[in-house]
Amino acid sequence: MIRISNRHYCVLALLFLFVGLMSAPASAQSADPFENGWTLNTDASALRFMSVKKGNKAEISSFATISGLITEDGKAQIRVLMDSVDTKVDLRNVRMRFLFFETFLYPEATITVQLDPNVLMDLHKTRRKLVNLEYTLSLHGITLTKTAEVAITLINNDQVTVSTITPIALTLTDWNLDGGQEKLQEAANVTIVPLGIVNFDFVFDRSSPGTPPVLATTAQTVAPGTGALETKGNLDRAACVGRFEILSQTGNIYFSAGSARLAHKSRPLLDNLYDIVNRCPDLQIEIAGHTDSDGSANFNQRLSEKRAASVGRYLKNKGIAAERMKIVGYGEAQPLQPNTSSANKAKNRRIAFSVLN
Repeated sequence: MIRISNRHYCVLALLFLFVGLMSAPASAQSADPFENGWTLNTDASALRFMSVKKGNKAEISSFATISGLITEDGKAQIRVLMDSVDTKVDLRNVRMRFLFFETFLYPEATITVQLDPNVLMDLHKTRRKLVNLEYTLSLHGITLTKTAEVAITLINNDQVTVSTITPIALTLTDWNLDGGQEKLQEAANVTIVPLGIVNFDFVFDRSSPGTPPVLATTAQTVAPGTGALETKGNLDRAACVGRFEILSQTGNIYFSAGSARLAHKSRPLLDNLYDIVNRCPDLQIEIAGHTDSDGSANFNQRLSEKRAASVGRYLKNKGIAAERMKIVGYGEAQPLQPNTSSANKAKNRRIAFSVLN
């Protein structure tokens, strides 16, 4: 007869317990796919888009600042800070922000989804599921509901990934981005395919018990340039010059017809303008007004001067020294386009910015 001491019994018991835990079936994990909710792991996640220019040249860009969650009842939300667009080139980022996405007007994009718990209840067994997911995207002031094919993969009981299987094609006209496409084409002198191809890999970590994530119900106030991938503080001369050229191409400074009174909707761009002028403290800036050819040349000359002066006053009231600004008007003398259509005339009515020193 083999005798086993109490100490050996304890060792064997611990061994059997360890083996039992290691061989436990996947169903021992929670069957509730939303238990405690989930929070986006921003370091491990990525949101990318591809654009095509010059017919066949593809460029991949991404967003550096995204956040997200899935609540305990399956409501999912991804928030994208549009200023964080990353093309790997500074002035290209600035063009995307000011000319294409108009982030001074639309600082965030959101993706919302209502996940069906019945579809995902067996995820702890299957580990991976392919799902046709209905989502709502709010982008550039437009909200549309569409469908995407995604893979949902349970890495472990506390981490899940949601990834595109088929890239998502977004038509620019659906989001009123065709005007931004035209501005980009004129600024960079290239043709751009009016389509964006989006893919993503979102990684979610399960939240701790007692701290379920809560959906944000309203957009947060976003300061100019928040999240932008650029030098903090003062900018170098090249960066300043490039930004003033781009700001001159936005067309987002508005006046009433025949008036020099700034429209309220001009303020988002003017506040971004102030931020840039303030970060270029050693430079003197020309603020130039331009008009179309409607009306007399003398009237247009005076109007262009008054409109430039209105912009200068706005910046002065924000704290920019008057001696840093030269206010000029060129009337109808320097059109960008022939004054032969309403669209061309709108382009000619503008405020332009340039560096004098």
